[in-house]
Amino acid sequence: MPTPHMRTLISGLVLILLAFGAVAVSPDRAVAGGPAADRAGPPPSSFAWPSSGPLSAPKPDAGHPIVSVKDSTVFRYGHRWHVYMTTADTSGRWSLAPTSFADWSQAATAPQTFLDTNPAIGNRYAAAPQVFYFAPQKNWYMVYQTPLPSFSTTDDPAAPGSLSAPRNFFDAEPPIVTEHKGPGGRLDYWAICDDTDCCLFSSDGNGHEYRSRTTVAEFPNGFRDTTIVLSEPNRFDLFEGSNVYRLGTTGKYLMLVEALATGSDWRRYFRAWTADRLGGAWTPPAETEANPFIRSANVTFGPGRPAWTTDFSHGEMIRDGADRTLTINPCRLRFLYQGMDPAASGDYSQLPWRLGLVTQTNSSC
Repeated sequence: MPTPHMRTLISGLVLILLAFGAVAVSPDRAVAGGPAADRAGPPPSSFAWPSSGPLSAPKPDAGHPIVSVKDSTVFRYGHRWHVYMTTADTSGRWSLAPTSFADWSQAATAPQTFLDTNPAIGNRYAAAPQVFYFAPQKNWYMVYQTPLPSFSTTDDPAAPGSLSAPRNFFDAEPPIVTEHKGPGGRLDYWAICDDTDCCLFSSDGNGHEYRSRTTVAEFPNGFRDTTIVLSEPNRFDLFEGSNVYRLGTTGKYLMLVEALATGSDWRRYFRAWTADRLGGAWTPPAETEANPFIRSANVTFGPGRPAWTTDFSHGEMIRDGADRTLTINPCRLRFLYQGMDPAASGDYSQLPWRLGLVTQTNSSC
């Protein structure tokens, strides 16, 4: 089976998001956004995002009466887009479902595979997946919550039935989490590596963002040194759904964390910070309700098209490859998010989440 080389930046490939088209590439090559991927422009100080309409929606069957698809991870492999996502059904049960398609115009009709049919995963609570390739072991990892921070592995992410049974990253909850999580709970685990270390980020729903560290050689074992890297007195200002990425060749990293707009409409939105290294201090380019990373105030849906959502919630940036560095193109940012009908209300587990895509070209590049 072909495996991806550790390439993150390729010129000459154009991804046409507004038309929901995609250019197929060899599975051993990164997916990039064109010549701008080689540039090292800083992220802009403010953001504006054109958005698609809903791209993926729940596909229930007799055994899976799902009402939402959410918490997506996305990567390009084998000439196809692969999206793994959380599902919630009418009984409030949480599980996982992958889907794949050649280009975005097929996302709405692509079949969804329910991972509870994989005996190794089974009928357990599972949510918030992240999938990437770990070249030192020639293996793919799915990081997710069970609700413990867990992972499964496979040598072929296009065959979700091959995923192994979950294993836990930690033998016990780090004391610093127990001390600070309050009414929340540690969730939404996110792994990323540089040349020497791998970090596991997570939120607690109580205003704290955590980072644990191990070495590339030890991964997935040996996570330690858990510390709080961001905190807020209002727990809704630093809530869940955190992502961290390497910004092209800039040497910088981008962190996104989901918040609730408590100063206005309580809708979900994203704040953003950057750092010079994974273990560095995080400083904002866009982290307020007035100047957000992604929020209803800076997203448009095209002339004459109504906003199908005013919530912009847990998802993933489209990466320049599938490897453990999670590199994105700073000159063209693209985010697959979860949204829902603004009129929807009620039990969170029953809300009708769908997936949509926003994109922004950075004029600084």
